[in-house]
Amino acid sequence: MDSAPASSAKCVFCEIVAGRAPAYRVFEDEATVAFLDLFPFTRGHLLVIPKRHGARLTDFGAEDQAAVLRTLEKMCRRAERLTSDYNVALNAGAKAGQIVFHLHFHLIPRYGESNPFHPPARVRLADDEAKGVVADLSVP
Repeated sequence: MDSAPASSAKCVFCEIVAGRAPAYRVFEDEATVAFLDLFPFTRGHLLVIPKRHGARLTDFGAEDQAAVLRTLEKMCRRAERLTSDYNVALNAGAKAGQIVFHLHFHLIPRYGESNPFHPPARVRLADDEAKGVVADLSVP
């Protein structure tokens, strides 16, 4: 199986959960966090993660899986404030494109652009743009 060690050592998402790494948080509850991707495919591209470390969906029991899916559903509803169209993606394993080996779902709003998974270049999210998107998505 192609996955990183189950350890949370050096996991950037665990660092975000712990508040030691910065993130533009959109939502947080006792089990999950949703925050903007720093290199978004489109405006509002966010990630939904469990607070507990695990690389794959199958590393978690039903309760933890349900918590992540509940948050994902909430974020999908909020993304609909930006556009009615979006992709939800899960990359499981290096060969599937997983780069950070902490379970995360991508929620990628679509605005009619060509395939957002193959843009010319992904640009780092600017602070002012991030603050605007957080404001659009943070209010329940």
